[in-house]
Amino acid sequence: MSLQDITTRIASAEAKAGRDPGSVKLIAVSKVQPNERVQAVLEQGHRCFGENRVQEAAGKWPMFKEQFEGIDLHLIGPLQTNKARQAMELCNAIHSVDRPKLAKTLARLAQEIGSCPALFIQVNTGEEEQKAGILPLEADSFVAECRALDLPIQGLMCIPPIEEEPALHFALLAKIAKRNGLTGLSMGMSGDFEQAIALGATHIRVGSAIFGERVKPQG
Repeated sequence: MSLQDITTRIASAEAKAGRDPGSVKLIAVSKVQPNERVQAVLEQGHRCFGENRVQEAAGKWPMFKEQFEGIDLHLIGPLQTNKARQAMELCNAIHSVDRPKLAKTLARLAQEIGSCPALFIQVNTGEEEQKAGILPLEADSFVAECRALDLPIQGLMCIPPIEEEPALHFALLAKIAKRNGLTGLSMGMSGDFEQAIALGATHIRVGSAIFGERVKPQG
């Protein structure tokens, strides 16, 4: 698989779903990937990337931003409140707003900094105990809470349970977004992004299919 293969499949899925060409943003998930692999994708012209950890992003992207213009960096992993300022200064979007404490921290920092990345609320559509995210029944009230804090909520994000049909979770996320007037849907990964596009995804997250298998850190 390659970046070209993925973009071709995205275009085909957009057309099949009756979506406008280019309506789906491909987030190339570069977490735990060697810099040379990331640079190779940058050199092919791709500019939208996703990282799971603020610390890793901070060690990688300032250098690339000096070399390449127009980088669009998305934090797609869990965010600790003590890393929130660094994430806001480094990233264009944060996909993991998952609790009131974090929302309040982001709102306070947005006032201090004078700007805020685009935000997505993570919804735990599978109601899994080990997974972060707002429960579906609490999503409407949390959207309202975030809006009351003047946070720029662009949409919702989910990671379906591995053993369940992802389309059911994509449809649930789309339903919650629609009733809250949100247009952004961050859903779909390497194995299911075509289903996600059919159900309205605006952002898909693809890693190993573009870069190859992840390289585990040493030690």
